[in-house]
Amino acid sequence: MPLRITLHATAFEPLEALSQWQQELLIGGQTPSAAESLFIGRVRGEAADGSALAALELEHYPGMTERQLEQLAHGCMARHAAMSCLIQHRIGRVLPGEAIVLVAIGADRRGPAQRCCQELLEALKHDAPFWKREWHTDGRSTWITGNTPL
Repeated sequence: MPLRITLHATAFEPLEALSQWQQELLIGGQTPSAAESLFIGRVRGEAADGSALAALELEHYPGMTERQLEQLAHGCMARHAAMSCLIQHRIGRVLPGEAIVLVAIGADRRGPAQRCCQELLEALKHDAPFWKREWHTDGRSTWITGNTPL
């Protein structure tokens, strides 16, 4: 099961990352998946309290975060018989409109690909060790204690 996880400290272009990953799978001899499901998440311009957001900051514990993401991905892939998985996630300061996460799943059917992608996204949201702080345009900062609704 090919799996690639990358944490980005600077902005990344999700569609370029997806294209590169697909090419690397082909070069590596991986049979193309019959179905791919992907999700691109971007930072909203509004904080949880409704005020304007200047940036979202993500802190993590290097090494531990990657291991946890790998465990989450392998578990989801096994449950849904996914063939490949790509996770690209930002860390550090992320501006509104910038990509914060890309998840792509390859499987032999659309149902397993979509279910695996959805489950992995929820796992990243609830179980991944990222600590998030909202920076408001007025200079205040607030640590996020809950998760946003679907």
